[in-house]
Parts: sequence; structure tokens; C-alpha cells
Amino acid sequence: MTKLSVNINKIATLRNSRGGDTPNVVQFGKDVQRFGAEGVTIHPRPDERHITYKDAYDLKPIVHTEYNIEGNPIEKFVKMVLEIQPTQVTLVPDSITAITSNAGWDTIKHKDFLVEVIAEFKRNNIRTSIFVDPDLKQIEGAKHTGADRIELYTEAFAHQYGLGNEAGIKPYTECAELATKLGLGVNAGHDLSLDNIKFFAENTPGLLEVSIGHALIAESLYLGIENVINMYKNKLS
Repeated sequence: MTKLSVNINKIATLRNSRGGDTPNVVQFGKDVQRFGAEGVTIHPRPDERHITYKDAYDLKPIVHTEYNIEGNPIEKFVKMVLEIQPTQVTLVPDSITAITSNAGWDTIKHKDFLVEVIAEFKRNNIRTSIFVDPDLKQIEGAKHTGADRIELYTEAFAHQYGLGNEAGIKPYTECAELATKLGLGVNAGHDLSLDNIKFFAENTPGLLEVSIGHALIAESLYLGIENVINMYKNKLS
């Protein structure tokens, strides 16, 4: 079964909007695991506008499932990941000004940089994943970086599926097949929701993990977090 890792950035956003400690990010990390999530994902950004670097350290002792830290591997980020030693680091090429992730790596153009960074993480026994667009050349490029996995950037699929175009899954199916053939694990994330997750999972061979935050938290406002986590798990099973 595909694992569900819950991205808790939005909980930090809500907390930061009042300047206090409600809702408590660490408690929420404990709760999503108690409710059945198989992982906790965070994506700290340089300006710490949601998850802070302190949150990343505070969460480490309580994540007993899989701890996935996403981000652009600037020096500060690399140092933090090496100190925390999460289960997985997912490298995302987002700019400082990006509201959210909006593109995958050019694994060919940035090969040398990625090789160097990934080698450092792997020397420390941290599983590595690269955020990539659903492009076969980029999947081949990812293989040459030494990464363990790719994370398919799924915004384009979600948009097409919302328009009723199920053919939008085709590039993802092809990329997942190629990645598996090359020995790369397959993760996915961005704009996946209760509406599209079942179709995506059924048509993405070898899908190991999905990281879902914005939609899951938004859906939970109406349906409840424990209920929504188990709804995702049922659709992924």
C-alpha cells in the first residue's frame, strides 16, 4: 500500500498567524501518526513563514513513523538535515519568493550540484528524493544524480483531472514505469486530494509514498483530521 505522509506546514501557518503556540505543531505531529499517517512531512523555508527550523528539531523526537524534510538545499538547510537525520530528505528547487513549490529540478542542468549534495546526505544514511516534473528525460537525469527516489510534481495532473481529462495521468504513468525500471523509488505530491488520489494511485505503478498537506488540512476543516487521514488510507489501499 502507498504510504501517506502528512505535510503539517499549514498547521504552522495557522499558529504563526496569531504569534502564539496554538495549534501546537509538535502535538499535531503526534496526532496525525496516532490517527494512522505513515509519515510526517515538513517544508521549512528560509523566511520561516510557516514551519520554522526550531519546529524541525522539535519534531524529531516524536516522529516514530517516517520523517520527511523537504526544501531547497541551501547551506542552512543542509546543515539542519544533517543534524536532525530524518528518514528522508526531498530536494525542491523553490525560490525564496515562491508561495509554494512550482517546478521540479532540471536534473540535467543541475546534475553536478545534485550529485554533490545527495552524496553528502547518503554518507549520513539519509534517503534522498528529488522533486521532478513528469518528464522522461528528467527521470533519467535523476538516476545519474545518485538519488534513491523521485517525487513527481502532480499539480499538472490535478489540474487536468479537475477538468475531467483523465489522460493527464499518462506522463505520470510513463515516468513511474521508467523510474521503477531504473531502480528509483516513486513518491508524489502537490494538489493531490480526496477527489483525485485514488485515480492517481491506481495509475501510477510502484507508488511508494504521497505527501499531502494543503488539501488534507482544508478537507479536515469540514470532515475532521482523523476521519480524513483514514479516508486517504482507504483510497490508497
